Amino acid sequence: MNIRPSAAIRQNYNEIADMCRKTGEPVFLTKNGEGDLVVMDIGTYNRREKMLKLREELLAVEEDRMRGSKGYSVEEVTAMMRNAIREAEGHGTAE
Repeated sequence: MNIRPSAAIRQNYNEIADMCRKTGEPVFLTKNGEGDLVVMDIGTYNRREKMLKLREELLAVEEDRMRGSKGYSVEEVTAMMRNAIREAEGHGTAE
């Protein structure tokens, strides 16, 4: 875990930015000895956001499943995907 005082971002921006990019880890900034901010490179931030969104979607699907929501068989999903592909190609539905 990288912890730096908040003044370090002003004094060593390039060093902190390089560290974030190389390690893929956030840098925690403190102010008056207390946690204040977290800095990370944009690639790491985007990956984390995508992962969180995917987890939220998976959790919602699992909650639906536990409530008895109908699932789909492999054959049904395959048919839906083929229909979507044909529609996207402009050929209408596969049925």
